Amino acid sequence: MKRTLISLLVMAATASVGAQGVTDAMIANDATTTDNVLSWGLGTQGQRYSPLTGINGRTVSKLVPVWSMSFGGEKQRGQQSQPLVHNGKMFVTASYSRIYAVDTKTGQKLWKYEHRLPEGIMPCCDVINRGAALYDNLVIFGTLDAQLVALDQNTGKVVWREKIDDYSAGYSYTAAPLIAEGLLITGLSGGEFGVVGRVEARDPKTGKMVWVRPVVEGHMGYKDGKENGVTGMTNASWPGETWKTGGSAPWLGGTYDPKTQLVYFGTGNPGPWNSHVRKGDNLYSASTVAIDPKTGQIVWHYQNTPNDGWDYDGVNEFVTFDMDGKRMGAKADRNGFFYVNDAATGKLVNAFPFVKKVTWATGIDLKTGRPNFDDANRPGDPTAAGGDGTKGKAVFSAPGFLGGKNQMPMAYSPKTGLFYVPTNEWGMEIWNEPITYKKGAAFLGAGFTIKPLFEDHIGSLRAIDPKTGKVAWEVKNNAPLWGGVLVAGDLVFWGTPEGYLKAADAKSGKEVWKFQTGSGVVAPPITWTEGGDQYVSVVSGWGGAVPLWGGEVAKKVNFLEQGGSVWTFKLMK
Repeated sequence: MKRTLISLLVMAATASVGAQGVTDAMIANDATTTDNVLSWGLGTQGQRYSPLTGINGRTVSKLVPVWSMSFGGEKQRGQQSQPLVHNGKMFVTASYSRIYAVDTKTGQKLWKYEHRLPEGIMPCCDVINRGAALYDNLVIFGTLDAQLVALDQNTGKVVWREKIDDYSAGYSYTAAPLIAEGLLITGLSGGEFGVVGRVEARDPKTGKMVWVRPVVEGHMGYKDGKENGVTGMTNASWPGETWKTGGSAPWLGGTYDPKTQLVYFGTGNPGPWNSHVRKGDNLYSASTVAIDPKTGQIVWHYQNTPNDGWDYDGVNEFVTFDMDGKRMGAKADRNGFFYVNDAATGKLVNAFPFVKKVTWATGIDLKTGRPNFDDANRPGDPTAAGGDGTKGKAVFSAPGFLGGKNQMPMAYSPKTGLFYVPTNEWGMEIWNEPITYKKGAAFLGAGFTIKPLFEDHIGSLRAIDPKTGKVAWEVKNNAPLWGGVLVAGDLVFWGTPEGYLKAADAKSGKEVWKFQTGSGVVAPPITWTEGGDQYVSVVSGWGGAVPLWGGEVAKKVNFLEQGGSVWTFKLMK
């Protein structure tokens, strides 16, 4: 009897430990632990690197699907979610603000939460969601009507719900939230509607606001409900009243580096696209901002595209890594340049094109950090002398506004020292038009047509050396690449719109495996171990910005079918 009682107590204690909530320490160690995936980016640095080597060049031929779960219903569209894994459960979001809990071994759906969306939501670039955050016993995600919802991981019941902003004014939320320093840190979407971009920090257990930092110059920040200083200086880089509808939405989400203790967010396009109505640099749009999570203050900023006139944004993820004994951060920007900055100070260390054609600037001055603009390639002012006031001079610009790289996250391998970047080669004819702000209406002031640059490919996965800018290898793809990348040991995994999840050797680029998922892959893969087995998962479901905004490119891929499912693989024994 005594032995049985002791055994029961041990089993109960073991079960309690196994079912513990997600802690700050667990999140801090996410990049090195392999039995879970607790953050977007497989670690808050966003490297998307796993040290797992069970699936490798010798064994990958035995990689087979073990289960697939459909999101169901008629709500397909783009599926860009990166799943999270904890305590035998996978948490994965889907289009139209849905989230599922799934048994990691069987694919059985454990619960589903479907957010009730109002009429009139205005997502710019499809009804997507990029993932959730885990903290304690909660799973937290954002919705298309600009809310944050925290659910119990075991039951799917709502624990708290907080409004980010007014969806009728164009605000929405599509990113995976970031957990750093015990805070839930988020941006927002809606830059095409003249919103005011900002980064916010909340208590993840309650949703209570801790601080707010606007990323449009001239707006007041807040901490603990009190004023916390204006961002920059009013009217310093925005003329007149333009800062009040400045856009600059940090819509992709952020990263956090434990060594610098800074949070990094990329900011989006200034509003409107027509740059002639807002002459000046338009801080802090199209930039990387480094924020102290303890104070909510901007520590440094680096502007990738001052006075952006091409909708290049600057939201691309800032991935921190070690180079020459220093902590650096890398960003493959939509504007076609790859940047390396000192992660502690923001000082520009290196910058080079990572796509084959860039027309808006001839290069980046490494001393000043500013681009060398080609003024002839800026779309013309529709109010300039000699015009009819309805349309400015059109120019052909490359990359197109969908970017040399868009939302699809890159990966970094500390083993090879290379970044693995999903790139696209396209350009656009673009022109400016008169525009005035109206709440809830598109705030562009521009017209455009996207066009491919080459006959044999649009997308290309490139292995890039951040020191030299050299491309170690590339794998071309007929359709645009719109999904993210994972490095697991010596293999690189990525998906294609044609439906394939692929794997290649990280050093040579030689393709060693592929699997057809049935719909386009526009999401990043993950990997983890459970019960002695290594798993790989990816979400499949074609959609996103390309079929909505892609012009001639969209016509080239209109044969692709929509879908919505999660595929999970392991080695056949």
